[in-house]
Amino acid sequence: MTKDITLSVPDVSCEHCVKAINGALGVLPGVEEVATDIPTKSVRLSYDPAQLSLQQIEETLDDVGYTVSSEPAPTPRTSGKPLNLF
Repeated sequence: MTKDITLSVPDVSCEHCVKAINGALGVLPGVEEVATDIPTKSVRLSYDPAQLSLQQIEETLDDVGYTVSSEPAPTPRTSGKPLNLF
């Protein structure tokens, strides 16, 4: 049976982070899908808990330099005003 979770990973900031996290988690036994989102600083994961524990997932993220936060990921804020770069 597959379990879906979303983890808050505050240090996600760029495509390198996405590739590192997806690469590290994607090869773990029991992982079916990994999606890392930069704006929400979150990792959505589908996995088989009979093959992999949440602790193993968190340890794998820690090994590649990312900590799972117990706080929910912050919602990106915008002012609603267009950004004028000129």
